Amino acid sequence: MVSNESASYSKRLLHLVSWSHWFTFFNIIAAIVLSSAYIVIEGMPDTTLGTTYLITNWLSHIAFLIFGSFVLLIFPLILVYPKTRVIRGVASLVFTVVLMLLALDAFIYSRLGYHINASASSQILDVIAAQIEIRPREFWFTTIVLAIVILVFQLLVSNYAWRHLRQLQKTVFARFIVAGLVVSFFFSHILHIWADANLEYDILRQDTVLPLSYPATAKTLLTKYDLFNKEDYLERKNAPLSLVGTIPAYSIDSAQCHASEAIDHSTFIVLSKKIFEQSQIERLLDRSALQSLMLKRHIDTSDSAQAWFNLLYSLPNIYQDDVLAQNAKPVLLDAIANQQLVSTFTLVGDENKAALPTWLIDAFDVFRNEPDISGLVLEDEFKKVKPGLHIVFFDQQDDYQLTLFLDALMLAQQNKAIKDNVYVSTLGNELTQTELIEKPSLLAFNSDNFQKVRTLTSHMDIAPTLMKNWLNCGLATTRYSVGQDIFTLKENRVIANTNEQGILVFNKDKSVFIDQSGNFNSYSRQQQAPITLKEDFPLMIDGVNYIKRFAVANTIEQPKK
Repeated sequence: MVSNESASYSKRLLHLVSWSHWFTFFNIIAAIVLSSAYIVIEGMPDTTLGTTYLITNWLSHIAFLIFGSFVLLIFPLILVYPKTRVIRGVASLVFTVVLMLLALDAFIYSRLGYHINASASSQILDVIAAQIEIRPREFWFTTIVLAIVILVFQLLVSNYAWRHLRQLQKTVFARFIVAGLVVSFFFSHILHIWADANLEYDILRQDTVLPLSYPATAKTLLTKYDLFNKEDYLERKNAPLSLVGTIPAYSIDSAQCHASEAIDHSTFIVLSKKIFEQSQIERLLDRSALQSLMLKRHIDTSDSAQAWFNLLYSLPNIYQDDVLAQNAKPVLLDAIANQQLVSTFTLVGDENKAALPTWLIDAFDVFRNEPDISGLVLEDEFKKVKPGLHIVFFDQQDDYQLTLFLDALMLAQQNKAIKDNVYVSTLGNELTQTELIEKPSLLAFNSDNFQKVRTLTSHMDIAPTLMKNWLNCGLATTRYSVGQDIFTLKENRVIANTNEQGILVFNKDKSVFIDQSGNFNSYSRQQQAPITLKEDFPLMIDGVNYIKRFAVANTIEQPKK
């Protein structure tokens, strides 16, 4: 009797194992069809070798993932609890979830450029939430229908494989398919080893296409996203980052920005090359006559010359040479001029205007160079100021005169019926060690559209904020900027910029510098020294997408010739 039970158990177990192999085989075919979305998103390589690698790697890698799911999730259950109905039901549900995750991952990859992972969970959830908010019916309809279709497919395949197991075991076509997948697996891996040794870019650029695939290098990704020259990459050179291809024209008709009523108040931007302490900003908050907020997580990664470009053009450093070569005026200053407002720039300090970029001086209606603030803090001086944008830059080693000027400015606002906007911040970095640290700033605004800001901000957000909330301009920010209106920011945000050595990326948890060798570094305020971090490619890709936002948006909008 024991022998009969053992034989029955072995027979049932072998039958289930055989069925599970065929069930997995059909799911491999389904997964390959579903994963073709990655190929559509990525596009075909330029070379025959790259195309051969893409096809063999795609087919074998997806097959490996599905077979791995079977080995890890289904096969142990068969050995432990070989009940036919339970195994078939659980296997159908498991592979439904696996294929749904594959579809979701393809969607995330199309939106963010990377796959589902824990380190970028907040960005992934934001993408899903935005899709639900924009198209709730389409999202839920697609999700539910896809889940039902996959589940029905699982039940049909499960039933078919179980009922026709003997016929399937006699077929030979599956052996050729499996043999082809195994050969493709080894061929693609050997080809990748060769490509890694010979720096075959058309193959290496595919490292991030499929989920759970090869880890890419930072330089390969930067080259793939057109931030590093391909020829320099192939020759293993280090070179400054630059946008590959034509930079979109920085030419926007700001004449469409017309306020319904004449603007009767000014915006003061007070800047210093010294970093403000949080206590200084808190003191200004107490003295402000307007709704004010401290931008605790304010970012400024550039040196002084490039920081002016970030502030006024609202673009990362990588655009500077090309945009300035177009001789285009910053959209903010152009919109100010179109609304008959003035723009003034006052330099306070011993340095003369030769220390400032020429384009900066030429962009303003009035330029003043004052050795001190004696001519600026008189009460009549503030009364005589015409509505417009007034930038005051303190290029001094101490902050004594800066403090006096800010006190006078805040006091003058208390005596005015119509208050002015005030933005106080640090500008530029004299030391590379300060590029990755947050710099507290102040924004006092004469607007009803006011709310607390707890997320990252930067100089590149100032122009969009002023355009919308001061100049009442509805021009889409992506037409001229990578920044956003500060009062509409979401918490889970990434900010990035470039310098000659690499790319700097910030999110809510960390600040990272990625050099051209692919090293991820941060700066420890406790240790007062750089520290090396684990590679975080999703964060880097988020940073690249932020930097390229202006180029991508305006390239798409330009009509085809």
